[in-house]
Amino acid sequence: MRIRQTAHYQVKPEAVDRVKRAIAEFVEHVKANEPGTRLYMAWQQADDPTRFAHFFIFDDEAAQQAHSRSDAVKRFQSVYSPELVGGGVRFVDYALVAEKGAP
Repeated sequence: MRIRQTAHYQVKPEAVDRVKRAIAEFVEHVKANEPGTRLYMAWQQADDPTRFAHFFIFDDEAAQQAHSRSDAVKRFQSVYSPELVGGGVRFVDYALVAEKGAP
């Protein structure tokens, strides 16, 4: 069963560019190495560039676990974690209700 999840967080203003570079590197790793990750998108909030949202769709729990336990996740976390403000990353799981064009 597919797992749909988001992650939301905010970083310090001076860390935005560094975090964006880390996101780009991380997503390239996901594309090349995680066939069970069907969708991975990272968005930056238009009216507050310090806020980010990531959207994931995993094939199943095994794919989610492979993703979350990867060295790439650890490297990405090492960049954004020290820069977080307003609390940690908030992960939310979702059940699909309807879709158009999503994997």
